[in-house]
Amino acid sequence: MFLRIIAIACLSLFVLKDNLMAQGPKADVQSIMVVDSSDYYRQVNTYVNPVLPGDHPDPTLLKVGDDFYHCGSSFHFTPYLPIYHSNDLVHWEVISRVVFPSNASFVTDRPSAGIWQGAITYFYGSYWIYFSANGQWFSKAISPVGPWSAPEQVKTNSTTGPLGYDNSIFVDDDGKPYMLIKNGQKTNRIQAIGRDGQLTDTVINLDWINAKLQYSWAEGPVMCKRNGYYYYFPAGDVSGGQYVLRASALTADSSKWERLGNFFKPITDPNNKFRSPNHISAPIQLAEGTWWTIGQSYERVNGDDWSGLGRQSSLYQVIWEGDRPWGVAPASAPFAKPKLPKSGIPWRSVRSDYFDGDSLEVWWHFLSRKSASQYSLSSRRGWLRLTPDTARAHLVQKETDHYYSAVTRVDLNATDTVAKAGIYLTNGNQRVFARLYSGFDNGKKIVFQFDTARRNISNTFGNTVWLKIERKEHSLTAYYSGDGNTWIAVGAPISSVNLDKEQPNFNSWVGTSVGLFAEGKAADFDFFVYKDGFSELPVAGYKNFYGIEKVNMSPGKVVTNTSAHGGWLMLSGVDLGKDLRAPVKIDVAASSTVGGNLEVWLDDLQTGTLIATIPITKTGGVNQWKSFSQAISNVYGQHDVYLKFPSVQNAFYINSIQFTYRKAAIKTFGSRSANKKKANTANFDVVTKHSF
Repeated sequence: MFLRIIAIACLSLFVLKDNLMAQGPKADVQSIMVVDSSDYYRQVNTYVNPVLPGDHPDPTLLKVGDDFYHCGSSFHFTPYLPIYHSNDLVHWEVISRVVFPSNASFVTDRPSAGIWQGAITYFYGSYWIYFSANGQWFSKAISPVGPWSAPEQVKTNSTTGPLGYDNSIFVDDDGKPYMLIKNGQKTNRIQAIGRDGQLTDTVINLDWINAKLQYSWAEGPVMCKRNGYYYYFPAGDVSGGQYVLRASALTADSSKWERLGNFFKPITDPNNKFRSPNHISAPIQLAEGTWWTIGQSYERVNGDDWSGLGRQSSLYQVIWEGDRPWGVAPASAPFAKPKLPKSGIPWRSVRSDYFDGDSLEVWWHFLSRKSASQYSLSSRRGWLRLTPDTARAHLVQKETDHYYSAVTRVDLNATDTVAKAGIYLTNGNQRVFARLYSGFDNGKKIVFQFDTARRNISNTFGNTVWLKIERKEHSLTAYYSGDGNTWIAVGAPISSVNLDKEQPNFNSWVGTSVGLFAEGKAADFDFFVYKDGFSELPVAGYKNFYGIEKVNMSPGKVVTNTSAHGGWLMLSGVDLGKDLRAPVKIDVAASSTVGGNLEVWLDDLQTGTLIATIPITKTGGVNQWKSFSQAISNVYGQHDVYLKFPSVQNAFYINSIQFTYRKAAIKTFGSRSANKKKANTANFDVVTKHSF
């Protein structure tokens, strides 16, 4: 039975034509991005939400020149306030962090606390970020890359009142900045900011906005200005709701403001997974006239609950009906991308790390300030050392995918049941977690544990072993190896539904993290590889696509193209190894009654690299599966992998792809000396590193 994720075959003219035209006949004509539909099948001109998968709550968005910056609430994840950068609003990378454990003594260090808000802005010739942590604070910098100044507390008085949380900054046409103050359910105020970053002038009291709790909490207010109107956007609460008011002047007089109602158009797509978007960033206008915003939502549809990933952020176009803004309704179909240059930034995904540098990469975080002092990159050159005390030491990233393999090589001499080290998945307060580790239980063991489920197997390889967790949606399977070549399953798969679903107390306001941990004894990690290309990669885990649908067949979820124009899909952040452990072949599991050529590209379908053109011949039926291979060379690093279908509808069905390296190379890779080289690491743009 076919499970159509989208009705691509019905879109004969334009991507999202129906979505955009449904916004009403008065929609700004500039918003309907007219491109011949065949281009969408050949080029990456569309995107699929979320553009910031995983935990990215309370987003704020800043445009300065041709660059875009995002920040939001980081809660207890430290170092706090990661800054994201983009050139096209679709691809994002972490470039810096604002507050580090060394200057965060004022931050409450526990789950659900930490730092809220993260409002990044630019005024008076500097970048500023305002945030909430036992009061309102700000830091400033000459560049979003940092370094950011030591946090300074914002002063208040009896007239202004408590400064609350989830505030934002609005900069008027004349360059004057204002803080939108939000405290509790009924306090909504605006006050100007002086050149010293402190509040000045008189308070504009808008407490009437939610006096009758019309908007639940009326939280996370943001503002923009267009055609002389000020637009005020309050959110409802964590469950959803986004609203808009407007006035021709910044005034406390409620009679001058008009309540326009809901911001987003009604959702009509039953397959859309993000059904309650809110807490939007202030809408911004591009040079060609279109407007855009980013908003958060939990992921769940038709009983499939991924709320455990946290509030994920999506990109929405803002359509104007006269002077009334509408957010385009969330949909599972691809949207036309903003008319911006290609960024060269990869799709947001968990990043691999070979620990070759002198300082920790900015994409990592810890779940407490103490844990930020329990790692070392210098104790054993080219390895990460985690040194726990009586608690668990860890190093993690925000989980971003439904399908992946996480691999590490760990060195631990476990001689008692306390010593453990391996791969770690955890919810916000670390009360629901999965661990695959090297340990001890009447001898050296490899243990895979989640809730009450426990699998173990004797460790016959000694102190240094390879560990791997494969996620296929809500199923986790564990493996271990002595050489990274031959893998042994650690028992049967375990269901991760209890980790992935909605968590009590909103998961401490954050999403699932994945990474490394050690308990009881110091352990060394050679690398952390995410979305391992040398493991089976189910293509149903694509993050962007056009002209593609998922189909349920005997191997599980597979994909095919829905149009005679072809189609394509993208697997984000696939790790293709480094040094001698680099791929020499790609294998594709496919079935076909028609046949055709499958093109495999890295990073883009136009500006990227074509690494293989694989003839997929007839297999005797759509349920007759065969492996098709082609040799490749000079490929390594972490890349977005694109699969492009030929111009024949249902040309073939693809289950998975997998890369292969020379087996002899693994011995050399596994015995790297302290002089590990960084020459062949992932070819992403360089990002700023910090010593925590």
